[in-house]
Amino acid sequence: MELNILKQIFFDKHKHWNRFKEKYGTRIRPIVIKEVEKFRGCGNPENGFKLFVCEGCHDVRRVPYRCKGRFCTTCSVGESEEWSRLLAEDVLQVNHRHVIFTIDEGLRDIFLLHRHLLKDFMDEAARILIEFFQKKAKVTPGIIAGLHTFGSKVNFNPHVHILVTMGGMTKKGEWKGYDFLPFEMLRKQWQTVVLKLIRRGVTEQEKKRIQPRLQKAFSKNGKGFYVHAPKQKGNVKEQLRYIGRYIRRPAIGLNRIEAYDGQMVTFKYVDKTDGVEKTESVTVEEFIARLIRHIPDEQFKTIRHYGMYSRRIKNLCKKVLAAWQATSRKWILSIKKTLRRKTWRERIVASGQKDPIICPHCESYYEYKGEVCKENGKLTIKVALCKTTKAYLERMIHYFSSQQTTQKEKEINSIQTKGTHHVCMPAL
Repeated sequence: MELNILKQIFFDKHKHWNRFKEKYGTRIRPIVIKEVEKFRGCGNPENGFKLFVCEGCHDVRRVPYRCKGRFCTTCSVGESEEWSRLLAEDVLQVNHRHVIFTIDEGLRDIFLLHRHLLKDFMDEAARILIEFFQKKAKVTPGIIAGLHTFGSKVNFNPHVHILVTMGGMTKKGEWKGYDFLPFEMLRKQWQTVVLKLIRRGVTEQEKKRIQPRLQKAFSKNGKGFYVHAPKQKGNVKEQLRYIGRYIRRPAIGLNRIEAYDGQMVTFKYVDKTDGVEKTESVTVEEFIARLIRHIPDEQFKTIRHYGMYSRRIKNLCKKVLAAWQATSRKWILSIKKTLRRKTWRERIVASGQKDPIICPHCESYYEYKGEVCKENGKLTIKVALCKTTKAYLERMIHYFSSQQTTQKEKEINSIQTKGTHHVCMPAL
């Protein structure tokens, strides 16, 4: 049985994803098809694998490649954890606030239809905070912004999560703390900015069509659009790791999917209006439609850096602050060390699982022997450390190739059988 229930929903015997593609055709963005197909092949050794052999009992282990796709729940959870770990080490060791910028629900579909507005949507949220700090505290803060397009019910609900330093660097190169955010002012500013952004980013014809929505969003939200920024408590590094994981989290976690019977999907969510956990059941088609909306466009960055954390000036700011803290004896930069991503093995061990390189049968170590990858649609040997390994990999390539051929023949026969029944129907 497939452990990943999301793969079951998309690709099991009911072939919901294939039916969805046939029904909606060109309405589906190309990037969506690309990412879902990557997800389909994730963890499948038929798409390539690394070969390990136990040096004690000669047990063979094939470790398949991962897709590293933006839709894959398995890959995104691992990437989120690793990104948050690196983030906590890399940013300034000062208090940060987690600020959330939301919009009126009547405007959500506008951003769904005009996705090009989402970059400016993030930029404007960061700009409001930077200008506030520069005006009131005379400092430039560090900001990391993450775009979420999903709500708790996997509906389209674009909002921006921002990690902002409580303080910033002055023009003299000194650190100055500032722990105050005027919510009432930020809410009205954010409302004005969003409405202007929409009017600026659509055609005149579209502007006339959506004008009633814009007017309603303005009059309905007298205090402005909701902006939330709770004060963080506890260890700074743990705060950063938690917020980092939250910013990078996928649209839905597998633990939220409670049931799937082949036609309906039931998932749980927390209702924001009363804070109570509830469940909702939807058809598979509706579930797929909700989920794929959150796949970002090609090359779109859902995480962006501004102010002191801007990629252009981050290293320069750190050098200036390092010189300042050496004389002021106020430590806001952690000890300089080389940050590197954890290996596949290190990440598994860090998650509390058994070391994948230790054989469960004899407790000897597995040795890397070679790997197979896909080039131009065909499996080829990339590395083979000995003749025995090469012969084994060749046999595996032959086996997987024959499996794929058999599967294609079955699909062709199935299509032909369906076609025959269709032709015979009128004669019955």
